[in-house]
Amino acid sequence: AAVPRRPPRPLPPSPAVRLAVPALTIEAPVIQVGLDPQGHLGTPPLERPREVGWYRGGPTPGEAGTALIVGHRDTRTGPAIFLNLNALRPGDLVNIARADRRTAVFSVDAVKTYRKDKFPDQEVYGRTGRPELRLLTCGGNFEKKTGYAANIVVFAHLTDVKHT
Repeated sequence: AAVPRRPPRPLPPSPAVRLAVPALTIEAPVIQVGLDPQGHLGTPPLERPREVGWYRGGPTPGEAGTALIVGHRDTRTGPAIFLNLNALRPGDLVNIARADRRTAVFSVDAVKTYRKDKFPDQEVYGRTGRPELRLLTCGGNFEKKTGYAANIVVFAHLTDVKHT
């Protein structure tokens, strides 16, 4: 039987620069986002639908804690980078290249959809004691007035570190 590999130690802080999701053939530059005036997670500009945003107020990907990456599902002009995010399956990989020339490799644990009015902040954003990653996008039904009714959240944890 295969010997389970020890999980990698948490990495030092280093900003995310590129995201790759081989199962969805996604590759995207990462920009930094903060919170909007209402205190919600910011997103990349709608006119840049092929980019994803890393929340700079939280851990960097691979650091101890939960790193957040957000992307649009679509825009008025068509599909965006996270259109098919809900197609990910447990075991799929998410690779995040960092500024320090290390790539943090995360394995998907679960993909969940939450109604926006019942979003479990603690479950999604809370600390788990290991380096984790969340990919967030919109989901559910779309209403012109209010936008999407739900969020799709991919839960993943650090399983490998590659040096480039």
